[in-house]
Amino acid sequence: MSEEISETPRRSGMVALVGRANVGKSSLTNALLGEKLSIVSPVAQTTRSVIRGIITEPRGQLVLVDTPGLHKAPGDLGKVMNRVARSSVEGTDAAMLVVDASSPPVDEDEGWMRRLARAPQPVVIALNKNDLGNRHEQDYRDVWAKVVAEMPDAPVPVWHTLSAFTHEGVDTLTELLFEKLPFGPLLYPEDILSDYPRKLNMADVVREKLFMSLRDELPHAIAVWVEKLDETDDEWNARVVIYVNKHSQKGIVIGEKGRMLRKVRRSAEAELAIIYERQVNLDLFVKVEKNWGRNFWLLKQFGYVS
Repeated sequence: MSEEISETPRRSGMVALVGRANVGKSSLTNALLGEKLSIVSPVAQTTRSVIRGIITEPRGQLVLVDTPGLHKAPGDLGKVMNRVARSSVEGTDAAMLVVDASSPPVDEDEGWMRRLARAPQPVVIALNKNDLGNRHEQDYRDVWAKVVAEMPDAPVPVWHTLSAFTHEGVDTLTELLFEKLPFGPLLYPEDILSDYPRKLNMADVVREKLFMSLRDELPHAIAVWVEKLDETDDEWNARVVIYVNKHSQKGIVIGEKGRMLRKVRRSAEAELAIIYERQVNLDLFVKVEKNWGRNFWLLKQFGYVS
């Protein structure tokens, strides 16, 4: 049930969450929304698509644009994700660079700072993972100072310390982001959490469970596609295809006597039932598609490119 929207002037706009891989952008998106929207895992590059989470309340509507993490990209999929991430700032009303303040800056952090120093919109720098210690805040401030010394017209950022894990500083961040938005009409209906297509979201949940089960074995060789979805009032039935690059990877995903695939199916069904408030039955199939990450048609189907 959405809150009643007041007739007073409201702020409405989009904020891009950007940064390198594994700094906690998706966890922060979920914390700001108060619900799980973006999948998370310890594996870098978990987020592959631009996902919009929508907060609607009496003061207006805040649209959070969660993006893939910028990273060194040796493969075609990585390069596509980097292009998506870099272009995500365009057309937004504010940009929030999320950094891991518990670890020192790296090249990708400085790269984002250089990009945002040229941005026309307000900039927020979120110093995340405060629960692990905010040891490197000054290092990030020093990098920003070095960048803007070469760009006198750079915006003055707002620095904010928080923890997406403990939610410390999250409510204050919400207030700060609303203050950066222009006054205007709502961009989306009041009662939706996201405009992310249902089939892509369901595929992401399955992929998250695969990531959590397989860890570093082959997550980046996996893609998931909901090929068919039959919906009734009581239950949904989905045919889900898991793509891998090699036959040896197929065996790993299926597991001995199908145990891995059953584990993933049960875990994904349980979470999807909570999300959609009905029984969700998944039929999982593993398909070998050599170099699927170079197939533009498949990348478009998976929602990785537009």
